[in-house]
Amino acid sequence: MAQKKFDGIVEAVRYDDDGRIIWVRAFLRRGPTWSDHVLLERQALIDQLKAGKRFVVGHRLPQLAGTFETTSALKLVEKNGDPVLITEDVQSDQDCLKDVPLV
Repeated sequence: MAQKKFDGIVEAVRYDDDGRIIWVRAFLRRGPTWSDHVLLERQALIDQLKAGKRFVVGHRLPQLAGTFETTSALKLVEKNGDPVLITEDVQSDQDCLKDVPLV
């Protein structure tokens, strides 16, 4: 079965004291290949999602180059007029990326 297309894979996250994402460590699609890991600040990730880019949670498999194990997709929702970043299986009023390791 063909793997679903997505533009980025979030591997780790850093939250501030209020529970908002500061940045994420991710891999970005570069045509047919993937970037090394990059740090995306919260607003940059929000801008990418608003532009229609698809991000999922996952990690790179050792010794397998551009092969990843992925779990759930990221969603951008509005709560009280503020953007909130969550994974597709979470209902929350603040940023919550379930099963993403903290850095």
